[in-house]
Amino acid sequence: MVDRDKDIDVVTVGRAGVDLYGEQVGGRLEDMGSFAKYIGGCPTNIAAGTARLGLRSALISRVGDEHMGRFVREELVREGVDVSGVQTDPERLTALVVLGIRDRERFPLIFYRENCADAALQPDDIDPDLIARARAVVVTGTHFAKPQLDAASRRAIQLARDHDATVILDIDYRPVLWGLAEHGAGEERFVESASVTQHLQAIAALCDVVVGTEEEIQIAGGASETHAALESLRGVTGALLVCKRGPMGCVVFPDAIPENIEQGLQGPGVPVEVFNVLGAGDAFMSGFLAGYLRGFALETCCRYANAAGALTVSRHGCTPASPSWRELRHFLDHGSPVRRLRDDRALEQLHRSTTRHRAWPQVLALAIDHRPQFEEMADANSVDRRRIGAFKLLALEAVRGNDDGRLGLLLDGRYGWDALAEAADNGHWLARPIEAPQSRPLTFEGGASVGAILRDWPLPQIVKCLVFYHPEDDAELQNQQGEQLRRLAEAARASRHELLVEVIASKSDKPVEADTAARAMQAIYDRGIYPDWWKLEAQETAQGWQCIDDTIAANDPDCRGTLMLGLDAPIETLAGHFAAARQSRTCRGFAVGRTIFGEPARAWFAGDIDDAAARDRMAARYQELVHAWDASAPA
Repeated sequence: MVDRDKDIDVVTVGRAGVDLYGEQVGGRLEDMGSFAKYIGGCPTNIAAGTARLGLRSALISRVGDEHMGRFVREELVREGVDVSGVQTDPERLTALVVLGIRDRERFPLIFYRENCADAALQPDDIDPDLIARARAVVVTGTHFAKPQLDAASRRAIQLARDHDATVILDIDYRPVLWGLAEHGAGEERFVESASVTQHLQAIAALCDVVVGTEEEIQIAGGASETHAALESLRGVTGALLVCKRGPMGCVVFPDAIPENIEQGLQGPGVPVEVFNVLGAGDAFMSGFLAGYLRGFALETCCRYANAAGALTVSRHGCTPASPSWRELRHFLDHGSPVRRLRDDRALEQLHRSTTRHRAWPQVLALAIDHRPQFEEMADANSVDRRRIGAFKLLALEAVRGNDDGRLGLLLDGRYGWDALAEAADNGHWLARPIEAPQSRPLTFEGGASVGAILRDWPLPQIVKCLVFYHPEDDAELQNQQGEQLRRLAEAARASRHELLVEVIASKSDKPVEADTAARAMQAIYDRGIYPDWWKLEAQETAQGWQCIDDTIAANDPDCRGTLMLGLDAPIETLAGHFAAARQSRTCRGFAVGRTIFGEPARAWFAGDIDDAAARDRMAARYQELVHAWDASAPA
């Protein structure tokens, strides 16, 4: 199956839209109060799912020229999917699906697909060059339900055959999309139809692999009993037939259909507690292809497929629930001590850490999330505190001009609101504080319910929490602060935000040694808290950073890394600390504030300099730090 001359493993063709998933579980769709937004559509889910499993995937579809269309495109890029075949339709909106989880069997679902972008896919949208680069092409049953979609999918099949690519059909039968069920019956899986059967059999005859649930095999085979349907399908196609059987796993038929289904090649199911059946089939297909396109034995393909499906049914959503390659291998090698997989903290941490978007090799951040410090400057000069926001916008303008792709920002919601909104369009690394300033023990700004606070935060905003923590603090204080951090970490995980924990130990009256920061980090890890990022004080020696590196390696080797903070030190002092930091395996850069903005801010609030001068001074100081960081790199 391995063709070294092709640089794409699989191209999927068909639906691309947005899933609006009800966040409340166990009730009617009418009673949902909020929705999570994910990419959706069978081919889109498979493209992302296979990319997570290490295959080179691409999608051919259409999206609208609006916010949801851009979301689909951007999310696919973040997942590593080639979107060169995704057309932007200037006239139609991106397809939407509103759905919920009622129980383990029922999932109310409404398709909003009237004149939508992906349903307008045309034969000319199928890029011959993209298909020629692919080892396999996946077409899906619902994209044969309309004449021009049928023509487009058939063109993809023909081009695939012309270029010796494997053609795979996911039956993906949705009666409502064939006009066989009412709008409110989107979850209906089977409606008998002779015309659909005839249509699907004509397609199956052109394919090398056909995959479907028992209900889908029955509609494709034109029989209400699975064995008879398989025999009927075998009469029209020599394709490898893969029958999905839910918790029972799957059964595969490379050749003639035996007298009993159980005599086919069995892929045993994985016993897990089902949370959400939606998306299981797309994850199954992704897992199967991860083995099949690597040339593995069919038994291995089935193991991958069933395990990927099991992991996905244990979580919320379709694509976001789909496993990574490392996660899948870990699950197959080690299993889980629980059937309710979302309660397996180690597995969930692996899923979270291996499916995060965008790598940040370096982050050189301006930290201007300070609040009391700015209030003191404004009050000392009898300046309205509302002017603090204007200065933070000036700071954003100052550093943006020096952005070389490494720019990071820490901005608060109290005075930095306008700057936060302005920064949202540029893809900067962006963190926002949640702690009440200078609180010890730790409390949160905005109320006691961190879950409620984070509901208002856009997902790209990293949750930053400063904690004054020394590993020799008294036990009661450590417990108070540790419990607050644990609550925050759980809330950030639930809201899908990354978490940065900033630890400052030097404000304590306890001595600070080379291993103090590492010991504080270990105490936090011991509570089951795994920050995506750490923000730490400068270490006087390489030994301090070595202790930090070793602690991260022992507890969370997938941690994003650490950033060095400044504590208002002079630029020359920080430049001296950079040399030790650059020896670290985990230090990704710096997050420095008052060293950059302190002097210009004092002069600006005093009325000694204007906006332009403040911008210029901050830009120069930031750039001086960047140069110092770069100059300290090891040879």
